[in-house]
Amino acid sequence: MKSQRVDTWVASIPDRPGALAAKLKALAAGGCNLELVIARRLGDKGGKGVVFVTPIKGAKQVGAAGEAGFARSSSLHTLRIEGPDKPGQGARIAAALADHGLNLRGFSAAAIGKKFICYIALDTEANVVRAARILREM
Repeated sequence: MKSQRVDTWVASIPDRPGALAAKLKALAAGGCNLELVIARRLGDKGGKGVVFVTPIKGAKQVGAAGEAGFARSSSLHTLRIEGPDKPGQGARIAAALADHGLNLRGFSAAAIGKKFICYIALDTEANVVRAARILREM
């Protein structure tokens, strides 16, 4: 398994048809080739939503993201984990981090073919460094 620190970008979106599509279209027009998109409504009543994306790299992509209302999150510290897919891989990662006292802010994972990709969000940069070290020892 290998891991790397990544920036998460976030934007607010109105809770209406086409809002997410407009944000993603703006990023695509700026050359962004996103690996992860998470979008959801905020609260039970609707009205607003939020979208998280990664990666955004280089001046052109950063400019497009800014114009589309995205900002690099200063409160989400994210680690991207990649490796061979095996049954229970997510459980092993979550347990290893928990065993070392790390509380996850977010966990997203998918397997495509024989490859496993996971993004974990933590509260501090120091916790990202600790998590990476823990995962290297697995």
